[in-house]
Parts: sequence; structure tokens; C-alpha cells
Amino acid sequence: MSDRDAGEHPSPREERRPVLLVLTPDFPPSVGGMQQHVFRFVELMPGFRSTVVTLDAPGAAEFDSQSGVATVRVRAGRRHALDIAVLNAASLRAGLRLRPDVILSGHIVVAPAARALSLLLSAPVAQMFYAKEIGGRPRLAAFAARHADVCLMVSRYAEGVLADAGGRPRRSVRISPGVDIPAETAPLPAEHPTIVTVSRLEDRYKGHDVMLRALAAVRERVADVRWVVVGEGPLRGELEGLARTLGVQDAVRFLGSVPDRERNEWLRRATVFAMPGRLPGGRLAGEGYGIVYLEAGTYGKPVVAGNVGGSAESVRDGRTGLLVDPTDVAAVAAALVRLLEDGDLARRLGQEGVAHARERAWPTVSARAEEVLMSLLGRGA
Repeated sequence: MSDRDAGEHPSPREERRPVLLVLTPDFPPSVGGMQQHVFRFVELMPGFRSTVVTLDAPGAAEFDSQSGVATVRVRAGRRHALDIAVLNAASLRAGLRLRPDVILSGHIVVAPAARALSLLLSAPVAQMFYAKEIGGRPRLAAFAARHADVCLMVSRYAEGVLADAGGRPRRSVRISPGVDIPAETAPLPAEHPTIVTVSRLEDRYKGHDVMLRALAAVRERVADVRWVVVGEGPLRGELEGLARTLGVQDAVRFLGSVPDRERNEWLRRATVFAMPGRLPGGRLAGEGYGIVYLEAGTYGKPVVAGNVGGSAESVRDGRTGLLVDPTDVAAVAAALVRLLEDGDLARRLGQEGVAHARERAWPTVSARAEEVLMSLLGRGA
């Protein structure tokens, strides 16, 4: 375990602030919505003196030196279960040393440590829920909900997934993810009508396969359309093979993982943003909210999304984008064609998308989260 600027020698002014201990396996520089969600919560809560306990990751030392967030890193190997056990143990040690006023559990896998610390220190616990993690560990999710003083839910959909898993929170507060408002949002020129998708290529429910099949139909109406796929993952080879099978490989660009600046430039070039996420099989959940749709909205881009899960909450159908049956290739294709051909509609949806995203800028969202956590002070376990 390494301790990088963990805030053990606070200034007198800092000492007057309550201590928030944040436990999470998901934290930057690792990439993903959960990672950014927890980071922004902590980064923009000036009322607390916060310390994060999380797993190590490539590039973590540089990130931690610049983030301004006191961070304790736990060395991670390749065995996920062992990493989580070590993270829980390190969280206990950090908690006993720092004696927090409030504990924020950023994932159900660290709920055991959060519960133990709440009993040992009489500290209240806030538990974050996203949806995707609940179905895979329903008993742990129910445990986490039962022993938290407040559950922070990203969406109504996540609340429903938790209830289906037997989770019965004492108190539940819905706080949807926030979004960063970029400084540069002016559109960039594109050689072709361009559809952009941003997502790691590791979850089939994201809908890349449906997009490829829809693209064949879209080309019948918009012959020079291009689909740009930002993101890397184990499904890439399979998707590239499907593109060749469908004969659309010349209209698709798989960019892999790219720097944020390049990703943002593609969002500025996009005509449409699309990610028709569906619900996976079994007990697993799909999009808990769909922050990527808000990110597209900050650039004034209309979106096409699935009408299920959290996507149906982050996208306002007919106002910021079009919600469609994500398993219906024809419906996805029709929505894409409609936005590619109807420039007035695309601009109107994009403009409302900007306003919708600004309502959920991170400073506003984090201030609401801080208010909820402050309300726990003095409650005790």
C-alpha cells in the first residue's frame, strides 16, 4: 500500500472541516463513468477534508500529484477478488487512523469495510449505487443498502434494480451523475456525415453490434455516412469481423483508446451521437444513467439511445435525442437517418441537449451530494 499526500498533517483551517473517507475500487486514472463519478464527487466538495482509499493503476502517481485529492493507493494484482479483499483491509486501517466523520462507499465491494468502520467509529455511511454492479452481487448489494445511512442512487432505474435484488435502504436520495462543460464546443468540419460512439468495447449491451447492422440500412439513404467508434476492449476484434461480414468496414473507423482531446474533437465533428444500449440478459443491468449522452449534449449533438434502463432518464425523448427500441435494427437505422437528413431537427435537439447538460454540471451535482453527506454529521452508527 502506498500513501500519497493522504492529508495526515492538515492546516488549522483544514482541521475545522469534517473528515470524509471515500472507499472505492474505481478511481482515475482508470477510465470509466464510475471512476469519474466518484472523483468529481470528492474533488468538488470543499466542505470536507477528504481522503480516498482505492486501487493502484498505471499512471496513478502522476494523477495523484495533480488531482488535489489526498489518495491512499493499494497495490493491485491480476486477481480481482484478492485485490478487493486487500482494499477492504487497507480501508479499515486508513479509517482507524483518520477517524472520519462520514464514510462514502463508492462501490458495494467495499461495503464490508464501510460497515465495520461505522461500527468501530460510530461514523455514518453513504453508499453509492449505479445499477450495473447490483445484479452480479445481489446479496452484497442488499447488505450495503441495509447498513447505509443513506443510499445515493444515480437513477430511478438503479433504484428499481436495487429493489429487485432485495435492497431496502433506510433512506434513498437520487443524484444523477454530472458532466464537465467543455471550454471549446464549436463544431469542427467533417468530410462526411458522421455518427460517433464513445464507449469501452467490453459490454455487449452497449449496442455496437446493432449499430453495425443498422449502418448497412443507413447507407441506403445516406451513402457517404461514417461511423467513428472511440474506445478499446476485448470485443473489438469481433466487431471488426462483423463489419467485414456486413460489408460496411469501409464506413467504420475503430479508433481504440484515444486522448481526451482527440475524443472531444470527434464529438465536435459528429453529426449524431449514438449508443443504443439495451438490457443484458439474466440479473445484470445495463446503463445505470448514461453520462456519455450528457457529454455529447455539451457539444450540441443530438443523440440516439435505447429506451430502457438509465438511458431513458438521461435522454429526453424528442427534446435532446431520440429513444428507440435498442434491439430493433430498423428502428435504430430510422432514427439515425432522421437526424442525418433533418438538419433542423438535429440542431434543435442539440441545442436543448446543451441546456440539459448545463443543468447537470458537476459543481451543481457535487454541491447537492455534499449537502446530503453533511446532513449525516452527528448521526453515528
